[in-house]
Amino acid sequence: MANSGIGSIGNYGNLTGTAAYGANSSTPSASVLAKVERTLAGQAGSVARLNTSLLRDQTKLSGLGQLQSALTGFQSIAERLAGSGLSTSATSSGKGVLNVSAGGTAKPGTYAVEVKQLAQGQILNSDKLASAGSRIGTGSPATIKVEFGVEGADKFTPGKTAAKTITIDSKNNTLDGIAAAFKDAGIDASVVKSGTGYALQIKGENGEAASMRISVSGDAAVKSLVSYNPAANNSPTAQGLTQAQAAQDALATVNGKEVKSAGNTLKDAIEGVSVTLTGSGKTDVTVSQDSAQIAQNVTSFVNAYNDLNNKLSALQKGELKSDLALGQVSRELNSLVQGGGGVSRTALAAAGVTVDSSGKLVLDDKKLKSAIAADSAGVAGLFTNQGKGLADQFDAKIDVLTGKNSSIQREAQQVSKDIGTLTAKKADLAKALTTQANVLVAFYTQQEQAAASEALPGYTGARSLFDFLA
Repeated sequence: MANSGIGSIGNYGNLTGTAAYGANSSTPSASVLAKVERTLAGQAGSVARLNTSLLRDQTKLSGLGQLQSALTGFQSIAERLAGSGLSTSATSSGKGVLNVSAGGTAKPGTYAVEVKQLAQGQILNSDKLASAGSRIGTGSPATIKVEFGVEGADKFTPGKTAAKTITIDSKNNTLDGIAAAFKDAGIDASVVKSGTGYALQIKGENGEAASMRISVSGDAAVKSLVSYNPAANNSPTAQGLTQAQAAQDALATVNGKEVKSAGNTLKDAIEGVSVTLTGSGKTDVTVSQDSAQIAQNVTSFVNAYNDLNNKLSALQKGELKSDLALGQVSRELNSLVQGGGGVSRTALAAAGVTVDSSGKLVLDDKKLKSAIAADSAGVAGLFTNQGKGLADQFDAKIDVLTGKNSSIQREAQQVSKDIGTLTAKKADLAKALTTQANVLVAFYTQQEQAAASEALPGYTGARSLFDFLA
């Protein structure tokens, strides 16, 4: 995180004009600003300590998020090996239509799939304006209400997702400001260059039930720019946003049975198979069980574990140095590969999997294939065996390590709370420094003006700083 700069004169507030220091409307001279800097220099330590604490906590929170993500990513691979997943594969005959991966509950067979359309989100565009930073309307408050539901030919039916409210006023009544306000509300919005101008673009989530209806009360110019009513979309007098792309669900058939999904990943269309749609067309998905698949899946498991181990090591040296939650994760996962979960190192070594001095798994491909040829069921049982295999144990252990009451979650909650407290202190300090800086500018400016007037009749001298601070 970059230094906030609240220790710099330029960030104490608006130091020019009457709003800053009363009747004097001229810009402060360089000598005045230099004096203010010197006077406030003693508070630089407080500013630096706040920024250091914020940077530390934000770095730690980022690291905890990376740790959680790395664990769940590895867990997804371990889960796919459950049941008969270690020896199960899924393939697609066509290219560019879909990607597939099989889990332990997948049943062998061939499934005819036709993808008719992909899921997509709604895209709404505003009229073009000459500048992204130009003020829109008077700056009087405007309240934007965004509802989510299904858009019909001439009506809108609200769904279960709660509506969101956004406020636009003199602080953010530009295209950039409105886009930022939508983002703060969790709605994807941006300013795009369109021909000779700039337009606000709002994108909805995938699925027909994520269509939007946008109503605006307050400033008429904001209403004219941002409102969107599907029922009046075809009216010649319609104002506001226009639809560039309609929201829609993914549509496909599996063995002739229609499947509809708000997203492009189908988890239940073929039992035990995750299907990710990538384009329209027809293809056959073949699920098979073959002992030759075991070697490939064991290799994937070993590689994924080593990637996780590398990530934990990087976090230990960086964002989560000496962190307690990371230490617990490393110890408990390492214990499993060291035989602490009941799968002995000797048995793994016989299947070609050993542990090196850094805790990484090392795979002897020839030894693995030889073990599979001799006893494929025995090798598979080392990894998935009614909850007792190595992959099963990793799956269960990560559930505990990332759960609601885990040390990762407790640390993240506490760090988030600390960041909130520090941010509030930073705002208070910035406000106090701004007030002091403005008083000092006014005082030193009067001193400077008085010094230039000493030779004039009636001169009585500058007021003291204490008069300004009173």
